Amino acid sequence: MNQQECTALLVHHGIKPTANRIVVAKALAQAGRPLTLTELEYQILSIDKSGVFRALTLFREHHLVHVIDDGGGGVRYELCHSHSDHEDDDLHVHFYCEQCHRTYCLEQTPVPLVDIPGGFRMISVNYIVKGICAHCRKDSI
Repeated sequence: MNQQECTALLVHHGIKPTANRIVVAKALAQAGRPLTLTELEYQILSIDKSGVFRALTLFREHHLVHVIDDGGGGVRYELCHSHSDHEDDDLHVHFYCEQCHRTYCLEQTPVPLVDIPGGFRMISVNYIVKGICAHCRKDSI
């Protein structure tokens, strides 16, 4: 995703496209997988940790990122490909490898429908499958 596409994405989600926000959005787009704040910090040397975190917080408020509990005690961020700035319409399952500790998007696997009892209101869904990824399995065979 280039700078112009990142700018358009931010504007579409109601976010003012500052230089820092464009850099953070571009890093998430290029990663191809959910990243921790620390991983983003290492990729973006031009912005300090608090600047990256502020951008991620704003992105979350505008449904531009998914915040994922990765199943290993950490939080990861991934660019949301939702078509709305009010709700996430691209929810999918994630896979956490217990060997290499990476989290993968299973974009072709939608989150199963969960029937919520009356009186409850769902805010978000975090669906994690844990196991050993294909790369780690290949190394152990």
